[in-house]
Amino acid sequence: MGAIDRKRKSSAPVFCRYGFGYPPVEGMTKAIVRYTEGSERLYGDVMDKQTLIDDYLAALALEKNRAENTLDGYRRDIDRFMTIVAYDSPVRLAALTPPDMTAYLKTVRGEGLSERSAARGLAAVRGFLRWLVQEGIIDKNPAEATRTSRMWKKTPETMPLEEVDALLAAPTNATPEGVRDIAMLTTLYATGLRVSELVGLTLASVNLDAGYVATMGKGSKERVTPLGEVAVEKIRAYATARTALLKGKITDALFVTRRGGAMTRQGFWKIVKKYTLVARIRRDISPHTLRHSFATHLLERGADLRSVQRMLGHADISTTQIYTHVAKARLKEVYRRIHPRA
Repeated sequence: MGAIDRKRKSSAPVFCRYGFGYPPVEGMTKAIVRYTEGSERLYGDVMDKQTLIDDYLAALALEKNRAENTLDGYRRDIDRFMTIVAYDSPVRLAALTPPDMTAYLKTVRGEGLSERSAARGLAAVRGFLRWLVQEGIIDKNPAEATRTSRMWKKTPETMPLEEVDALLAAPTNATPEGVRDIAMLTTLYATGLRVSELVGLTLASVNLDAGYVATMGKGSKERVTPLGEVAVEKIRAYATARTALLKGKITDALFVTRRGGAMTRQGFWKIVKKYTLVARIRRDISPHTLRHSFATHLLERGADLRSVQRMLGHADISTTQIYTHVAKARLKEVYRRIHPRA
């Protein structure tokens, strides 16, 4: 049974979190009053799963300006959690304990979810349960003290410069698609953009004369990243190929497919896989691997951590610090291999 729509009561309206509503009807426990399109929605023990998730994501979008991709990920993680704990009403969530949260983590790990993905899912669930406490639906957050064993400790996979050079040299410039692929791969490595940011570039977001790109990252935060001379050259060379790919169609997307539409994340992922084989790189490479390599190679060559943080669009510098471990490990390896007394 879903959210209950009730007619207006005789009592005076009161201010609640999302607007003006009316006091809960007698006997409805832990009810939340929401005013929606002229009628209030009273939620209690009968609240259905989708309503609960929808309202939480709406609150995140409104109050914290979370990006659409982020909200989609939260929805998947929270829906998985609600299925695992057999949600049937808020009473079920109120009865959860820390051991229940540990059992949930064991279940998702048993389903093949990586440690990193499990940690991300736990963070989404923790925020969701915290919101339920704030709204008065449950009394405590059973996930507040729950942690994964090695949250966020996985070292990012990077490519040595020789592999990067081989990958960037793999496309041919004999076709419009090849010229586009050269420009995309070069731009990705030159800027460290996320793949969603790369395929989301528009003509207006690239300033070739000044040599920078402006992108909208996570949390709808805009940042400006240098392009570099090589990337500028490749994008300029792509201009004619773009016209050929569009075949008269009109779009403001910078990188387009042969059908004249904007390149997608999945489409670019396939491009990277294709040229990984052409370059004879014998391991899995993803678009994000080039982003990791961008950050690591900058740090290895003396870039300061704050600059790399800004270019990557990390809100917290602790996220960027993981690349220093890679750089230090590489330096130690070079020292042991080359120094006569190592």
